[in-house]
Amino acid sequence: MTIITTGERFVAKTMPMTIAIAVHIEKYDPAWPDMAARLAADLALLGPTLLTVHHIGSTAIPNMAAKPVIDLMPIVSNLAALDAKQKLVESLGYSCHGEFGVAGRRFCALSDTDGNRIAQLHFYEAESPHARRQLAFRDYLRSFPVLAAEYEAEKRRARELFPNDSHAYSAEKGAWIRATETKALVWFKGDVLAKAKTVLRFANS
Repeated sequence: MTIITTGERFVAKTMPMTIAIAVHIEKYDPAWPDMAARLAADLALLGPTLLTVHHIGSTAIPNMAAKPVIDLMPIVSNLAALDAKQKLVESLGYSCHGEFGVAGRRFCALSDTDGNRIAQLHFYEAESPHARRQLAFRDYLRSFPVLAAEYEAEKRRARELFPNDSHAYSAEKGAWIRATETKALVWFKGDVLAKAKTVLRFANS
C-alpha cells in the first residue's frame, strides 16, 4: 500500500496484506491518540452506519511501549450495512479481510509503501462480546499501571522469541492476555456504547 501524507489525511493505493509482519515495539508516542483521532474521523464517511469509534490495543494505553500500529474498534449498527459500504472503507486505503478469524468482526488493515502496518480496524456490532472484551481489557490496563507494565514485559518477551512473525508473537502472549481478560471482564462495568472513551471527535466538528 502506498501512503502519502497530505496534511492530516492519507491518500492510499491498496496492495495485498502480508500474512505475517515483523514485530517492532517502540516507546510510547504521545502522538498516537491524535493519530487515532484522525483515522477515526476518516470513518465518518460511513454515515449513520457508524455509531462510535474506540481506540483500543496497546497504543491506547498511556506510557506503555507498543507496536506502532493504531487499533481502532468502530461500532456499527449492523455488519450487513457495513458490508454494503466496504468500498468506502477501501477508498481510505484499507484492505478488508472479512472476519479474519474472529466471528462477528470485520477486519481491515492499512499499510505504508514498505508494507509497514499503520492501522487496523476491528468493526463490531454493539452487542458483540468481543467488543466488550476489548474495552474491558483496555480500561483495566489504563486503570492499573502495574498490569500495563507486566503486559509490556510480556510483549517484549514474546518479541524476543518471534521478532519476524506477528502471528506467532500474538499466540505467545495469548495466555497472559486471556488470563487478564477474565479478570478485566469481572471488573468492567461499562457498556460498549455508553462507556464512551472514544476518539470519535468528528461528531462535534
